[in-house]
Amino acid sequence: MIETKKTFCRVCHAACPMEIDVEDGQQIVAVRGDRTDPLFEGYTCIKGRQLGDQYHDPARLRGPLRRRPDGTFESVSSSEALDEIAAKIAAIVSEHGPRAVASYTGTGAYQNSVGVPMAMAWHKGFDSPSIYTSLTIDQPAHRSSLLRLGAWEAGWHNFTDSDVSLAVGYNPMVSSYAAGGGLQGTNPFVKLREAKARGLKLIVIDPRRSELATQADVWLQVKPGEDPTLLAAIINVVLARGLHDAEFCEAHVEPGHLDALAASVAPFTLDHAAARCDVSAADIEAAAVMFAEAERGSAGSGTGPNMAPHGTLMESLALTLNVLCGRVNREGDVLESPYMLFPGDTRRAQVIAPSDPTPGTPQRVRGLRGLPDEMLTNALNDEILLEGEGQVKALIVSGGNPVQAFPDQAKTLEAMAALDLLVVIDHRMTATAEVADYVIAPRGQLERADVPNVMDRRFPAPYTNYTDAVIDSGDDVLNEWEVFAGIAARNGTPIDLPGGRLPLDGRVGDLTDHDIIDHVFAKARLPMDEWRAQRGVIHHDRAIRVVAADPDASAKFSIAPADVVAELAEVRAEHAGVEILPGYDAEEFPFRLIGRRLKHALNSLGGELPGLARVATTNYAYVHPDDMATLGVEAGDLLEITSVRSAVVGVVEPDPDLKRGVVAMSHSWGGASLTDEKVREIGTPTNRLVASDAGTDRVTGLPVMSAIPVRLRKTTDEALVGA
Repeated sequence: MIETKKTFCRVCHAACPMEIDVEDGQQIVAVRGDRTDPLFEGYTCIKGRQLGDQYHDPARLRGPLRRRPDGTFESVSSSEALDEIAAKIAAIVSEHGPRAVASYTGTGAYQNSVGVPMAMAWHKGFDSPSIYTSLTIDQPAHRSSLLRLGAWEAGWHNFTDSDVSLAVGYNPMVSSYAAGGGLQGTNPFVKLREAKARGLKLIVIDPRRSELATQADVWLQVKPGEDPTLLAAIINVVLARGLHDAEFCEAHVEPGHLDALAASVAPFTLDHAAARCDVSAADIEAAAVMFAEAERGSAGSGTGPNMAPHGTLMESLALTLNVLCGRVNREGDVLESPYMLFPGDTRRAQVIAPSDPTPGTPQRVRGLRGLPDEMLTNALNDEILLEGEGQVKALIVSGGNPVQAFPDQAKTLEAMAALDLLVVIDHRMTATAEVADYVIAPRGQLERADVPNVMDRRFPAPYTNYTDAVIDSGDDVLNEWEVFAGIAARNGTPIDLPGGRLPLDGRVGDLTDHDIIDHVFAKARLPMDEWRAQRGVIHHDRAIRVVAADPDASAKFSIAPADVVAELAEVRAEHAGVEILPGYDAEEFPFRLIGRRLKHALNSLGGELPGLARVATTNYAYVHPDDMATLGVEAGDLLEITSVRSAVVGVVEPDPDLKRGVVAMSHSWGGASLTDEKVREIGTPTNRLVASDAGTDRVTGLPVMSAIPVRLRKTTDEALVGA
């Protein structure tokens, strides 16, 4: 018998509603978008439609593995694995202290609604600050910039009623995710078409004519790494011509900051920006005027410019543009995003005071400090390798793949090998799992209950959804929370969540996914019982209302703090943003490598599934056809791509929509090898090109992971194998 079950996809953040046909409770026979859903209207992407293949993948891990002394793996029960892991962690804490035990939550585990909260609560239970996530090697400036600038409690303008939208280096048509106030991944092609029909003006800053850029009224094909210069020039036009919201700035910007910012961006003239960014001065001017003269709409940025030189400054400038133009929700407005997992049905029209952008635990390297509640992943390799008090000795990797994702592949491999204990929670033998001591097989997304926790802050309507497990494999697999709770239970450390302390009593007992969700989201403004009863529902009467500011509200935006002013001066003095990289030489490294999102893959996930492998088995090196002709290569040829740090090999693919002088590759491909003989089968990890401690952001410590200066030369399969 075939039974149709409703769920939502958790390959990425978007949470697209799905219908899954299950035969006899065991076999997934069909996967499709849920056309009855009022928000997504059946929209899905190619990755989500492979959920059946992912679940039934013969290579999927069906139980835990333990490394033997000879380096091979043997099967072990989850109970025995957790017994041994817990004992090793207890011994490490006893000898080296709590900080010696770290965890890293990657993109995969972020899609598990209780993954990050459970990891954080587990750490707090034994006073370990060493929690790391993919946030701090992806877009850390989103958080740090808002802390430094200050935030508006009611948020930026809603996309659904915006007159203009400025997208800096993101493409929700592929990534299904955008900055707050931007076009989200909920049926984005239709929603953008509707927005354009109502008169939305779209400005896109991107080195590639992306799917989003094809719809832009103004497309600024910026030279990679020069977004701060471009944004500074746009702000200069806005301020010099008096196009800012003077009344809003008078009320909500720190005294003297408007003049200080104006003086700092004045040297970023249209001619200067045009020459440095390789963009028309007229187009820069048009973008500035178009954005400023609109009544509603906001600017936001994505992963690429966050990973490029001066990423935090870039983010700060984009958000400052919103402040200057008063693009905030005012008293009487309603928020489009639901925030149903958060307390409170109202938000105040006032500034949340600026604060330290990195107020977290001090790192032991480079004078860095962590973000609130987590440390900086870009420093984790050094925290493992640097001997002394606080050295990380044990690491639990949940749904991530550091070997292919962390900056500096060689150093990452060295760090993983130096650990006393490496535990990886993953459904497949990734490059990181291959070097682990234990690999814990997790329950797949269709085998667990969930809420769309990430998109609850991004859905363009007050929408809720909930899923139960839709299938049970019967395998010895654990939800991520069961791993952390199991270790805590064995070691007698508490796990405290908003709903109270978990009743472990030496064992996980009869706790279910639903119990953990109830504990994690106990303060949600819509109780979990109502979430379960109202799946795929838009609550038109539950939109968050914006109310007046408190009478004594006095906080103001800090748009020109001393470090922003100093960094703007530093950028203006440069000839190129990539000059922050030691060893950079413009003639030796004339190309710039940028990241690229793919429809058929999410970071290191995708190539192992037949439906996605038919699209591509490698992360192509996309190059403009004119550059290909100059280099003497054709589609399918191999390119050696060399940076100051190292080299990778990529398979050439032409892209006429890409700016000349740029090579674009998706990150987190390849394997554990430092050479690329299998590049056609598994791709190559671009993190090999990056040094984790060179050219780092002055706030977040993130190294240059996009707009990487490189040189290109043709190579061959024979030369690659021979090397």
